[in-house]
Amino acid sequence: MRILYIDIDSQRPDHLGCYGYHRNTSPAIDQIASEGVVFEQCYTPDAPCLPSRTAFYSGRFGIQTGVVGHGGTASQPKVQGADRGFRDYFDARGFAGQLQKAGYHTAMISPFGQRHSAWHFYAGFNEIHNTGQGGMESAEVVQPVVDKWIQENAEKDNWYLHINYWDPHTPYRTPEDFENPFADEPLPEWLTDEVIERNNQKVGPHCSHEVGMYHGDESPRYPKHPGKATDRESLRRVIDGYDMGVRYVDDQIAKIVADLKKAGTYDDTMIVISADHGENLGELGIYSEHGTADQITCRVPLIIKYPGGSSGTRNTKFHYNLDLAPTLMDLVGRDKPAIWDGESYAPALLEGEDVGRDEVTISQCCHVCQRSVRWGKWLYMRTYHDGFHLFPQEMLYDMENDPHEQNNLAESHPELCHEGQWRLSRWHDAQMQKMSRFASDVVDPMWTVFKEGGPNHASFGHGQPGIKGFEKYLGYLEETGRKEGAAELREKYAEQVEYFSNKRF
Repeated sequence: MRILYIDIDSQRPDHLGCYGYHRNTSPAIDQIASEGVVFEQCYTPDAPCLPSRTAFYSGRFGIQTGVVGHGGTASQPKVQGADRGFRDYFDARGFAGQLQKAGYHTAMISPFGQRHSAWHFYAGFNEIHNTGQGGMESAEVVQPVVDKWIQENAEKDNWYLHINYWDPHTPYRTPEDFENPFADEPLPEWLTDEVIERNNQKVGPHCSHEVGMYHGDESPRYPKHPGKATDRESLRRVIDGYDMGVRYVDDQIAKIVADLKKAGTYDDTMIVISADHGENLGELGIYSEHGTADQITCRVPLIIKYPGGSSGTRNTKFHYNLDLAPTLMDLVGRDKPAIWDGESYAPALLEGEDVGRDEVTISQCCHVCQRSVRWGKWLYMRTYHDGFHLFPQEMLYDMENDPHEQNNLAESHPELCHEGQWRLSRWHDAQMQKMSRFASDVVDPMWTVFKEGGPNHASFGHGQPGIKGFEKYLGYLEETGRKEGAAELREKYAEQVEYFSNKRF
């Protein structure tokens, strides 16, 4: 069997036609979806990029591997310790290595390992094609490498190819000659003038006045990426910029399909389309970023066309991205390593059965420190570090009736918050028990993030913005009519500012 895994960075499901989007962003993806299974509730357990892809290829939650951040200790795997043999867990028991043992030639077209110095990402791959620009390349750089690989290998058997596309990732950077096909189409209905004005009062990196993280400046390198999203015109640039990235990638997928059909191997190729995380486009007041442990950041598309399998079906149960690894082990007739956290959903592909989990726990420790749980129609979010957004400790959203997280129901439903906290505690207890069996320590890496100054993109320590950057940002808040938010942040973080001002790194 041939396995093609298409990894579209920052691709949120609800901006694809097969998930109900009103714009024609994804005709090629939609066609593949009609021939396979669409998974409606797939999540990364750890967001964003580095934690997500580490979980995916290790088969393990970030709390187990230690990789939950974008800098500092928590951006590197835990030292395995005395039981490490000639090869470590990532190679000997990782997803790609298991495919090798099953007789697959594993290949990757991605700069991701170098982008994050995540060398464990390459474990188990026979071929690595680094497209060389650290994730800043658009598809016109990636596609020639893809075309060449497909032309040379499409007719061979038993290969696994991972292709990484970046265009939906901030900053939006489709080529200048790629015309906007959505210029005359309406914005998503939920983004009303009332929502825009409410978001204009919010504070924190990547809010409406500071799409560039801590400022509203634009870069001449990325003319399609705005610095602000404070009115309908600038908001359109955000939505259109993102959707153009989606459509540009979809055009490349159409080329791949054509090449596979030309080689006569399309019908015999398993195609998986997914992402590392989604993208907040106004939800929680955040634009052009993937910085929270919510439905929008952590839910990812999962579309699988399996040769001879179920076609035109939808799966409604909960899944993690790392569940693909044990699923493929089932399909190729191998057992999964005991250390993995994933569960197989092979019956969904073979027979169209609606199998899956009853709940998922999702985490974010790069922009904020949050852990959340999804069950039924509920999303319960617990914030430990708000990333300078002034999020309350508890948030509760009804995802059926409020899919864009506009109405926090925590105060009106304390019983559901208690249930959410119980579910998180139950998950955490199970993780610590498993850690005591398989890891070299019993340290929850989220608290390591705290110790080292906070999440990397809202840090007083090794990351952004630092003490001086924080003070500069407070001034920017005051300049943009948000003095109350600046005062609240100054008071809330006074002790941390004093501590890290005196700490020597």
